[in-house]
Amino acid sequence: MKDLFSGHSKIYAAFRPDYPEAVYQHIMRHVKHKAIAWDCATGNGQVARALAHYFERVEATDISQQQLDNAYPSANIYYKVSAAEQTPFHDHQFDLITVAQALHWFDRDKFYKEVKRVGKPGGILAVWGYALLYIEPAIDDIITNFYSNTVGPFWDDARRLVEQEYKTIEFPFPEITTPKFSIDVTWSLEHLAGYLESWSATQKYIHKHQANPVSAVVESLRKHWEPAEIKTVSFPVFMRMGVI
Repeated sequence: MKDLFSGHSKIYAAFRPDYPEAVYQHIMRHVKHKAIAWDCATGNGQVARALAHYFERVEATDISQQQLDNAYPSANIYYKVSAAEQTPFHDHQFDLITVAQALHWFDRDKFYKEVKRVGKPGGILAVWGYALLYIEPAIDDIITNFYSNTVGPFWDDARRLVEQEYKTIEFPFPEITTPKFSIDVTWSLEHLAGYLESWSATQKYIHKHQANPVSAVVESLRKHWEPAEIKTVSFPVFMRMGVI
């Protein structure tokens, strides 16, 4: 099990973007019953919080207790530490199983076997993630250089699956066509800096060099970002959905 986020769970919780409501609305159109959902690799509970508005009960698991310590509280969300590939759940419990920005870390063969065990026949598995952000060309060039060159050597190999938008992964479920989505947020330069610092590759860089590379990026970005200016930041969202 790869746990790349426990050491900076508070940063992760503070600066990661939320998914648009359109993502959940699309998923819910295909979910027949809304008794219980499982949000796997919930992190700080972003998806679990959204699912709690639709389902009577949400089970939310993660391998990181530190992540769960920073998760959103809700009366109908039940957080627990568990691997994706082996859970304490009963057979055929869940109407919906979700994985956001985490499938690339799993042993997918074992996870899919667990999905078939705990998911209800006819239930839905929805997995998704988001690609590298874009703002405007001059800023995008600086961030792309940071992503590819400065912290590029520190990305786990699994990151390639995100870059490929999960198109190359095996997905052994009858598939449902999904549209393109986008996360669109308005951020200050300071918030963007916090997001860049939350990257697992950035944290690996900091651990090795005992220096934060985001500081240099921020100085370069100041040429294109006025003090106190708020800019629109967009993340392309990709998704795969299937029937259990």
